[in-house]
Amino acid sequence: MEQMDNFEDDADDELFEHYRIVADPRQSLIRIDKFLSTRLPNVTRSKLQDGIHGGFVKVNDNTIKPNYRVRPHDVITISLPEPPRDTEVKPENIPLNIVYEDEHLLVVNKPAGMVVHPAFQNWSGTLVNALTYHFQSLPEMPGNEGRPGLVHRIDKDTSGLLVIAKSEKAITGLAKQFYDHSIERTYWALVWGEPNPEQGTIDVNVGRSLKDRRITTAFPNADFGRTAITHYKTLKTLRYVSLIECKLETGRTHQIRAHLKYLGYPLFNDATYGGNEIVKGTVFSKYRQFVDNCFKIMPRQALHAKTLGFIHPITKERLEFDSELPDDFKGVIEKWEHYVKYN
Repeated sequence: MEQMDNFEDDADDELFEHYRIVADPRQSLIRIDKFLSTRLPNVTRSKLQDGIHGGFVKVNDNTIKPNYRVRPHDVITISLPEPPRDTEVKPENIPLNIVYEDEHLLVVNKPAGMVVHPAFQNWSGTLVNALTYHFQSLPEMPGNEGRPGLVHRIDKDTSGLLVIAKSEKAITGLAKQFYDHSIERTYWALVWGEPNPEQGTIDVNVGRSLKDRRITTAFPNADFGRTAITHYKTLKTLRYVSLIECKLETGRTHQIRAHLKYLGYPLFNDATYGGNEIVKGTVFSKYRQFVDNCFKIMPRQALHAKTLGFIHPITKERLEFDSELPDDFKGVIEKWEHYVKYN
């Protein structure tokens, strides 16, 4: 629904149908914008409301008001001035940092800034675009069409290790290990503050925020969200920030970021979860300038998927991989070490 930023004033222009959604026979009465936000999670409520006001959303071929309530069997269509985007993945000659490869799988070290698969507002330049250029006929998991080879993912601005399946047997075997939580993954994170206790387990449900569906929220009340478990331990304290290791038992969207925010130790420079502000430290302008310089060195959340371990789905051999911290991450740690030593 990427065209919603560019509504035309002339509703008589030719429109192209992008979405057609038929309400369930037992659908309860619910506002149209709320209904669509559950079906189109990458589109904000405000954009949906703009689309309704602009006449781009119709129910049973009729324009509706924003307070319209969806009824059973309603046919909702969203039509925009531009044709729907071709969802076929386009191969792109993008270099891959491959740390291991055999005929069944490969392990890549993804740089920060690269989206894993094409999606809303990121249709090119992704890891999947690169994979489809370098490898032909990668398998796809059922229900995961358009994401060849993928069995897991990490966020755009998180760097680190990913395993990619090259055969049907591999994707099935790896998917089962992720389902069973037997894949071992550790992340290194730079967080605000010094965790107390220094190590522990965060066993708190997470799920989409009830206010902003782009954000994951921790729900201490187990009636909401899905089970999420993160084990952490402090590796180094640097007065106002700490380097910690997180081991995932589950792999929910933004799990580490949401869990650490919940504990009060957001990731350094994580704009989505409040880490791009000075959370710990002094009020002196010299310190603020130092932190701003660190933000410039690492203009993303300080999170790196450092290790990955699993059983090879074909050979049954135990494979374990480790990766170095990227230069921006190392640079920020060095600056904090220097600051602590001389201030």
